[in-house]
Amino acid sequence: MEKIAIASDHAGRELKDDLKDFLVANGVEVVDMGVNNNDSVDYPDYGSPVAERGSKGEMERAILVCGTGVGMSILANKFKGVRAALVSDVLTARMSKEHNNANILVIGGRIVGKGLAREMVKAWMEARFEGGRHQKRLDKIAAIESR
Repeated sequence: MEKIAIASDHAGRELKDDLKDFLVANGVEVVDMGVNNNDSVDYPDYGSPVAERGSKGEMERAILVCGTGVGMSILANKFKGVRAALVSDVLTARMSKEHNNANILVIGGRIVGKGLAREMVKAWMEARFEGGRHQKRLDKIAAIESR
């Protein structure tokens, strides 16, 4: 069974909870790393532990949700080895895995509706990294990260 971490801030909690239910219903083990109420929080407090687990290789995939997705994506991409993709359509979600091997999917809870978010997560989960010329590009990014 695949295992995936998920977290959000207060603005993304409703969508995070919906995606968690969607993933569990589809046989995915979900590690919910919060937030679990509507109290205002700072997204770095919830996104950092998820991105750190991804950076250390403890989780192969994760999903982060905040109001627009911008904050979580900026935060997550500060961690070595994380390739967080902010997506708002199915094609971008699929391509983020196929071409960029995105290991964290980021969604704006105030931007994307639940139905579309589920379709994006499904496309990302089903997609496979194509490697080849795309791996060469990821190697260049890794080299920049190592500086």
